[in-house]
Amino acid sequence: MSRARAPRPAPGEHLVEELRWIHGVLRRDLNQLRKLADQIGRGASPDRVRSTVRSLQTRGPLWQLRTNCLSYCRLVHSHHGNEDVRLFPALRRSNPALVPAVKRLEADHRRISDLLDQVEALADLLGGDDRPETRKRLVVALQAVGAELLAHLDLEEQTIIPTLRQWRDWPR
Repeated sequence: MSRARAPRPAPGEHLVEELRWIHGVLRRDLNQLRKLADQIGRGASPDRVRSTVRSLQTRGPLWQLRTNCLSYCRLVHSHHGNEDVRLFPALRRSNPALVPAVKRLEADHRRISDLLDQVEALADLLGGDDRPETRKRLVVALQAVGAELLAHLDLEEQTIIPTLRQWRDWPR
């Protein structure tokens, strides 16, 4: 009686899992930011907002670095910067058919970066400028980050995972 062998994983399956892991972290904390936006819209105190942001900074392993700003925004900036510098050029080289998708992903990065900068600036204002207008602008910015980032993560996974599965390691 012979046993059927389990299929071998694709060479780059570990890269896919790493990408999905970081995207999972981003999605999880984006959900927390959405809840925060709802709380801000309902009049949460600046102390409550700062407390929620602090919980994002200290809850997971990435946030234990305890940066002095909105860690989430910095993580997304860093993740996208790494993709722009290392991942996207390698994708272009290894699969030229991905060039249009990579251009779109890069444009997403610029839009999301601008939105994250808005969130950081408005969150900084909230402590000293607790006007309804400031709260509304922060809620709108957080909602825009959520919509843009989720669509971006989905597109990225749909378009680049087949190529990642063929790689043995991250590009250098």
